[in-house]
Amino acid sequence: MKPAKYGRTSQQSVAKPRGAACPDCGGRSFANDAERGELVCRNCGLVIEENMIQEGPEWRAFDAEQRATRARTGAPLKYMNPNKGLVTEIDQYNRDTSGVKIAPSQQAQLYRMRKWHKRASISNSIERNLAIALTELNRVASHLGLQENVRESAALLYRKCVEKGLIRGRQIESVVSAVIYAICRQYGIPRTLDEIANVAEIPKKEIGRTYRLIAQQLKLKVPLTNPQFYITRFVTSLHLSGETQKKAQEILEQALAKGLISGRGPMGVAAAAVYIASVLTGERRTQKEVADVAGVTEVTIRNRYRELKKALQLKVSI
Repeated sequence: MKPAKYGRTSQQSVAKPRGAACPDCGGRSFANDAERGELVCRNCGLVIEENMIQEGPEWRAFDAEQRATRARTGAPLKYMNPNKGLVTEIDQYNRDTSGVKIAPSQQAQLYRMRKWHKRASISNSIERNLAIALTELNRVASHLGLQENVRESAALLYRKCVEKGLIRGRQIESVVSAVIYAICRQYGIPRTLDEIANVAEIPKKEIGRTYRLIAQQLKLKVPLTNPQFYITRFVTSLHLSGETQKKAQEILEQALAKGLISGRGPMGVAAAAVYIASVLTGERRTQKEVADVAGVTEVTIRNRYRELKKALQLKVSI
């Protein structure tokens, strides 16, 4: 016996379950009645599902203050905090709940409480290590202009390194730099080892060695660096037009299609593509200017330029 046809409801919204179809008519258009908790076929009216659970809140909020007051959950986990943001903190404002400034005698007491509260929150060597490392991670990420989600991912990866015991016998700064480099590679953010080494003031070789260890021990799936990530940076630094940027990307796409990128540094290939594009569009930049922006030598640009010109049969006159 077929269930009753779909009647009038107070709230209706179209829902399309992935790969689902009506068992009666085969339709794929559904209506979700939040008031009755039913999922109904919009074509024939068959009730597909009933007694559905409403996962949203039962309250409404019209501004941020009401939302914060009525919510029954706290803030999300913050891996950039040594305690993940799960403990209370004594702020630095020295004001009571009404906003009135606290008396000087009470300020001294709050200062002592704040100091001992901070000491008590760091009880073992791992927490002390995280406090130092995450501060350094935030400093390096700020200089590199990395977003909040990238910093959180880097902090999570560093915590995994701590759990695996990969920080023993190694500088905290080198592990932090290697973690940031690995996350930048995974997110496709154009940051080189040289840039990270300059900001962290750690030798490039040390960061590379630590990065290879982390990638091997944690079995990270790090994609190869795409030279196209660097095109926008080079074009902006050289004050070139959008036409030149588009031309450089086209050259790189042709090079990728012919397999000319494998075994070659992405910075050098991207710099050569920008150099060729600037010549083709009439916005000529010298090899020295491009080399200074890309952080490679003029010899590298010349070698990559000859390879691209010959393989892609480009008509470039220098």
